Amino acid sequence: MQTGNSSVASLMIQNSTMEDLMLKRFLLSVLVAALSVGMGYAQSNTNGTTAVNKTTATSGKQMYISYCASCHGVDGRGNGPAAAALKMPPTDLTVLSRNNHGEFPETHIVTVLQYGAEIPSHGSAEMPVWGPILGKMEKENPQVKQLRISNLIRYLKTLQIK
Repeated sequence: MQTGNSSVASLMIQNSTMEDLMLKRFLLSVLVAALSVGMGYAQSNTNGTTAVNKTTATSGKQMYISYCASCHGVDGRGNGPAAAALKMPPTDLTVLSRNNHGEFPETHIVTVLQYGAEIPSHGSAEMPVWGPILGKMEKENPQVKQLRISNLIRYLKTLQIK
């Protein structure tokens, strides 16, 4: 009987080993499939853009949170979650007036929002998010584009350190 017991035990060990091997192969196949899908998706989005929801033109704060805070931070100090990925730290938007002899540089900010700026952290003349979005968002209605700029500037003024 002992021989019978050892052969049953041997078969159980072989089945267990076979099941482990099959499970490992299955998990490896799932991992390879997941990596393939992930790499395919990553390669399909190589232009570095991200879809952004259109905000209302009447809320400068909502536009700022949606389009600017990822780099400049919710508080405007240049500490947003994407700031670390930039070549240079984003501008601290809370000191725009202080750095301009106590006057908010409205004309300069309008120009930057409309045409972009030669700022090394941005990588090009257009800010990575705001420039292209603002330029394309209201092509048919330039008055709404101006309303967006005006309301965003109004909000930026509220961020200024006194």
